[in-house]
Amino acid sequence: MIDISSKCALKRATKVLLQDQYKVLCVAGIKARPLSAAAIESLHINSTSTERHKYTSESTDIAAPVTEGGDDVNNGGRHSHLWSYSSMDSDEEIDDTKALINIKKTETRNSFRYFEHHKLLYYWNEPCDSYLRLYALEENTPCSSIYSYRGFNSDQKQQRQDIYGRNVIDVEVPSYLMLFVKEILNPFYIFQIFSIILWIMENYFVYGGCIGVIIIISLSVSLYETKRQSIVLHDMVAHESTVTVCRNGTEEEINSGDVVPGDLIYIPPHGCIMSCDAALIGGNCIVNESMLTGESVPVTKTPLPSPPSTEGEPPQYYSPENHKRHTLFCGTKVIQTRYYGSEKVKAVVVRTGFSTMKGDLVRSILFPKPVGFKLYSDSMKFIGILAILASIGIIYSVVVLVMKGARISDIVYKALDIITVAVPPSLPAAMTVGTVYAQQRLKKGKVFCISPQRINICGKLKLVCFDKTGTLTEDSLDLWGVVPLLDRIFQPVVQAASTLPRGPFLAAMATCHSLTRIDGELVGDPLDLKMFEATDWELEEPGPDTSRFDSLIPTVVKPKTNDTLYAASAEGEEEFEIGVVRQFPFTSSLQRMCVITRTMGAKHMDVYVKGAPEMIASLSDPKTLPDDFQEVLQNYTQQGFRVLALAWRQMDPNFSWHHSQKIQRAEVECNLTFLGLLIMQNALKPVTTEIIKQLNDANIRTVMVTGDNMLTAISVARDCGMVGRRSKVIVINAHPPQADLPARIEWSYDTMPDRNSECLSSNSESYQEDIAVSLEHEKYHFAVAGKSFAVLKSHFPDLMDKIVQRGTVYARMSPDQKTQLVEALQSLGYCVGMCGDGANDCGALKMAHAGISLSEAEASVASPFTSMVPDISCVPNVIREGRAALMTSFGVFKYMALYSVIQFTSVMLLYWIDSNLGDWQFLYVDLVITTTVAVLMGRNEAYPKLVKQRPPGSITNPTILVSILSEILVVAAVQTTGYFLLLTQPWFTPLTPSHDPDDNILCYENSVIFLISSFQYITLAAAFSKGKPYRLPIWTNVLFLIALVVLVFTTVVMLFLPVEWSIFTNFLELKQIAPVSLQFTLIIAALVLVNALFAFIMETCVVDLPALKRVIRPLRCKKGPKNRYKLVEADLTNDPSWPPVGHTSSPHDKIFNVSINSV
Repeated sequence: MIDISSKCALKRATKVLLQDQYKVLCVAGIKARPLSAAAIESLHINSTSTERHKYTSESTDIAAPVTEGGDDVNNGGRHSHLWSYSSMDSDEEIDDTKALINIKKTETRNSFRYFEHHKLLYYWNEPCDSYLRLYALEENTPCSSIYSYRGFNSDQKQQRQDIYGRNVIDVEVPSYLMLFVKEILNPFYIFQIFSIILWIMENYFVYGGCIGVIIIISLSVSLYETKRQSIVLHDMVAHESTVTVCRNGTEEEINSGDVVPGDLIYIPPHGCIMSCDAALIGGNCIVNESMLTGESVPVTKTPLPSPPSTEGEPPQYYSPENHKRHTLFCGTKVIQTRYYGSEKVKAVVVRTGFSTMKGDLVRSILFPKPVGFKLYSDSMKFIGILAILASIGIIYSVVVLVMKGARISDIVYKALDIITVAVPPSLPAAMTVGTVYAQQRLKKGKVFCISPQRINICGKLKLVCFDKTGTLTEDSLDLWGVVPLLDRIFQPVVQAASTLPRGPFLAAMATCHSLTRIDGELVGDPLDLKMFEATDWELEEPGPDTSRFDSLIPTVVKPKTNDTLYAASAEGEEEFEIGVVRQFPFTSSLQRMCVITRTMGAKHMDVYVKGAPEMIASLSDPKTLPDDFQEVLQNYTQQGFRVLALAWRQMDPNFSWHHSQKIQRAEVECNLTFLGLLIMQNALKPVTTEIIKQLNDANIRTVMVTGDNMLTAISVARDCGMVGRRSKVIVINAHPPQADLPARIEWSYDTMPDRNSECLSSNSESYQEDIAVSLEHEKYHFAVAGKSFAVLKSHFPDLMDKIVQRGTVYARMSPDQKTQLVEALQSLGYCVGMCGDGANDCGALKMAHAGISLSEAEASVASPFTSMVPDISCVPNVIREGRAALMTSFGVFKYMALYSVIQFTSVMLLYWIDSNLGDWQFLYVDLVITTTVAVLMGRNEAYPKLVKQRPPGSITNPTILVSILSEILVVAAVQTTGYFLLLTQPWFTPLTPSHDPDDNILCYENSVIFLISSFQYITLAAAFSKGKPYRLPIWTNVLFLIALVVLVFTTVVMLFLPVEWSIFTNFLELKQIAPVSLQFTLIIAALVLVNALFAFIMETCVVDLPALKRVIRPLRCKKGPKNRYKLVEADLTNDPSWPPVGHTSSPHDKIFNVSINSV
């Protein structure tokens, strides 16, 4: 690399060298454009609290990182580093006063200096003396500020557009010329063009011409497919529409591309497709977000929380992630709107273009996370080894030809020929054959893949995480019963909720939900649907044509008959109705939802809250909680029920409608009166238990990651087989520091191992003792709640590896925590899969090596894989296809490597007598034999059963190396033996070299070596097409089998038929051997059979022998397991004193200072 850098200040650099978190380097050019002083000043003001997103420019020794905060809400963000001269750790300081690349010392006072990286813009901020990520309103913007936007005038709009650019997600569709230039510069094509030129110069016109035609066809197909895919992606993301905005104080319809952050837009009543990210500040919207999340159930969006009602309260900052229930995301479809009186549904644009959530997902497609798989890097290394072999061959050929007095031109041509023979340029392309077939088979099984390179990685999956609801269990929950509260005492279970007497409990069930009507049908969360249907009430909303409410109450619920609430009512009493005044939607982080209602004729409003029992209990007045709350809750959750709690609060009569629209959520969700429990029955899906058993039998770890209750999650884990009937579960409760108390961990056993287990005992102490005794001999599982997970991560990082290694149940986990768990598992060396419904699992799905989203959509950008079959049966299918594709890749790799070695050996032997293979012989080998078998050998389907042993993941695996090296030795030995046996034959007449190379082809030496090598190509293709345990046997691949039979028959014909019957003599320039010596022909056949027998024995028996692995292991000098999880597991197994069950521990305890010495 040439160093063209010189020292300068960072702000004057014209180019910067960036390295992202995946260690990928790129150069970004600094651009500048004029901008008004007011616009630049506004950027400086808005960035004062954005210090963590900058490139620091102070007089230190090293350059500082730029963090693309929020760059990807689903995979934890990405980090880029600005580099000067050398790489450094991210926690080191950075010298950005040292020059980056090629500096110019020109500045414009009002010049807007910036660079783009992965479609995001970083600008120079003078006050901070650094480059900052350009944010709009999604960063450091109080919610109250968003409500202050009233629209821009033309000058303000232009000023914003100068900064943020147009609101477009433009995926460039390159021209055929650009694609051609890019493709032709690929080393594969450069090598092939070099080879064709060389062959033509050697007068190999036929061979060179055929290869040239193939390259043109291959290049044309590649250009067409690349162009088509670019057009498909462009059409998928491109969207321009008309948007109504407030411009110059009036409503104005503009093109969506002219929308800028801060614009006030109006959502049409009939709905629309969002062209930007916008925070809702007026009215409600029903939105379909399946394109982004894969979740097909429409969600209700409500206005952003209003400004604080009292002075002195800290501002609440807007965050698209934390306020996603109040944000309309780009690309999602607004189905209906709801607004009050003459008010329209309004939203403020917070992000545009590639900064939106849709833009972020598009960027994840354009700039995917590099798939670090050793198979591909190792194959490139092996090509390097073959290049070294070619170098040896070149030296050999030069020496031999010089000794024979060949012309300089012939020596040069033949030496260069060795490169085209020894190095297979088509190897990388051939190795993708298995992936293509696997993708087609997955598509037939309704599993769609947008990242084919991940299919091979699926073959190495060692652990799979599962969401619970909708993934392991049914989407729909049945209301098993309700447990109301009376005078702080739980009443008997009521199976029919509609028979409940009039009161807050029934009213809570009827109102505390997010249901709405679309085309007359109730839609919403399945849980809400079941709960509402159980009340036998009805929900009324204005029709979709108006979507406007002249009254202040938008949604009304009421009994279908008065008998529901008035068993003893007087005749003539007015119909009972409850209107929902405001809704605070459910969020995973809060674990609850809330509504404010008014009952017809009442002088006050009521608040109803529904959510996780523990959360509702914490918000309720302790005086209203029953004494046996924990015992009753534990009883139901341990039986596998999903339990929700209801609470209620009566507001002051002076609490007005306007107050209800401005009040903060925390102000109403407090001092609640506990009402009782909802018991939901969430049955396992029919295939769940069987699939978990298949994975367990295959030694693939299964982990549950859910937002549900801990005890429910443990019960479901036992029922589906993640936790064995007699396995022990240790519940970890971690508490943050409080007052003078340090952070601490409580370790306790789950006292209900299996509700069907015979070992249940009513004596809890006895049971604990039994567990303690058997724990030393049986594997235990950890169960961790989301709050404890956060404490462990913050205060006990040294324990995370141990806990994650044995963690099987993770409950009450937020979406971010699911992503963090996947990262923690990957850091242990696990190849991790994640299966979820795509709603709250997007981050984990994208972070995992193989994310599988269960969705009705054919394909979703939420994850690499999307299954239209709504159960986990897709997981073993994906793993099986991954294993089959991986073994196909290894088989094709070995075949292409041996193909090069076989041809190299043939050419080396023929060079010794100043001969070579002919044009048509090369064509027959390369096109008829090699191309045919390489394309068809990947058609073996996946083996129907998952086995414990995973396939190798690297070419350096001993079994792969032994296979390749042994086959190389045998094929070289067989060809050499055949050649020297020919020399001993009494009838043999050696070749008399001619000055014309074409006259040196037709000879016995050439014919014998060509025939032997032809058989070798065919037999090795069959030997490398292994079946069980990862693929079906070779005879199930009918096309491949037919091709082998035809090729063997053809080669046998060439070997045995007499001259007058053979059509190959002139075509392939072969001398017939059978008419001269049938005995020698049979010797050749015997040699070929021995070669084939050795290949099949080696591939089917020897390379997989445990004894061979034991012999090789000492030679590898392997000190221990390379995966960290194996070291951690060994440490846990050998430490009977840990975990300290029954004790409370802190970071200062000696037990926490135990380290894994082998790591």
